[in-house]
Amino acid sequence: MLQAKEDLNFFMKNPQKLITLLAMSALGVSFLMAGCAHEVSRTEETHVSPTGRVTTNEKVVTQNPDGTINQTETHKSVRP
Repeated sequence: MLQAKEDLNFFMKNPQKLITLLAMSALGVSFLMAGCAHEVSRTEETHVSPTGRVTTNEKVVTQNPDGTINQTETHKSVRP
């Protein structure tokens, strides 16, 4: 309990250090919050031809933190 009072007194005597600590904390949280895109939907279709060729089509829709929507389509084909 005594340590907490000493820490509080330190920040009250040095308000610049308290402001710096709060600013650094706010920046750290903002980097964590502005992270990755959110995946809205994902579909995958696989088709096998009579010759044994495997074709996979994948469609991914993501939403970025700024609200924009991205759509990515991937086509893969594997021969036996």
